[in-house]
Amino acid sequence: MTDTDTATTANSAATTDNSATTSTPDPRRLVVLDMAGTTVADGGLVERAFERAAERLGVRPGTPDHAEKLRHVLATMGESKISVFRHLFGTEELARRANAAFEEAYGELVDDGLVTEVPGARAAVEELRADGRTVVLTTGFARVTQDAILGALGWQDLADLTLCPADAGGRGRPHPDMVLTAFLRTGAVADVRDVVVVGDTAYDMLSGRRAGAGTVAGVLTGAHDRATLTRHGATRVLGSVAELPRLLAEPA
Repeated sequence: MTDTDTATTANSAATTDNSATTSTPDPRRLVVLDMAGTTVADGGLVERAFERAAERLGVRPGTPDHAEKLRHVLATMGESKISVFRHLFGTEELARRANAAFEEAYGELVDDGLVTEVPGARAAVEELRADGRTVVLTTGFARVTQDAILGALGWQDLADLTLCPADAGGRGRPHPDMVLTAFLRTGAVADVRDVVVVGDTAYDMLSGRRAGAGTVAGVLTGAHDRATLTRHGATRVLGSVAELPRLLAEPA
C-alpha cells in the first residue's frame, strides 16, 4: 500500500468515526396521543351518551333544543366535556349534573363492550415505546370514564402516563394544559418543540400548537377531515395513528 493509499484510508476512517460521534438520536421523545377517535374507536358513543344524559335532564329527543345541543356537542368534539356542558346549560350546577349523567351513560356503553382500538393503535404505541419514546394518552373525559375505557381495552399499562383535564388543573383542550402537564411530569424532553401531539379534532391541533409542540399530527379516523385539521394547525395529517412510527422514523 502506498503512502497516499494509507492517508486516504485514514481520512476515510476519521470521517466515519466523526460521523458516528456527531450523529444524534431523534429528539422527538415525548408523544402525546388523544384517545377517542385517535387510538380508540367508540362508534358514535359520544352522541349516544349525550342523548341519554340530555333526556335525564329533561331535554327531549326530537325537540329543537335537543337538536341544537347535539349539534354543539358534535361540533366541539375533542373539547373537555364539562366545558361543553357549561356552554349548553348555562349554570355550573346544571353543567355538573349534565356532565355526571353523560359520564355515567358513556361508562354504561363502554361496559357493554362498545369500544375498540383503532386498528394498529396498540402496536403503534408499543413500537414507539420500544424505540425509547415516552407515550402519554390524553382525553377530554373525566378520569372515571378514561379508566373505564382503558380497562375495557386492557390498556392500563400500555402508556407511560394517562391524563384527563382534572390532572392538568381542570382545563382540557383546546387549552395546552394537558400537553404541558405531560411535558412537565415526564421530563422526557428538554424542549417543548420536541413534543409530538396527535389527535383527530381541531381542538387537538389547537392544543398542540398552543403548547408549542414541534409536531402536531392529525389523523383521519375520528371527527374532523384533512382540511379542518390543517386549518387548525396540523403540521402533518396521517391516515391513522398506525402510521405514526413511520413518520417519526423520518428525520426531524
